[in-house]
Amino acid sequence: MKIYLIWLIGVILWNFGYPEATPLFDVLAAIILSILSFGLKKYLIK
Repeated sequence: MKIYLIWLIGVILWNFGYPEATPLFDVLAAIILSILSFGLKKYLIK
């Protein structure tokens, strides 16, 4: 649940921080945040 909340906060910050971003950049940001969340899962859940 912690990882999901971190990912959700990242998505919200991206959307409000860069409202002029194109849909392509929105998708890329979501993919990058997802990869980061998988990385966090390795370190937080052992």
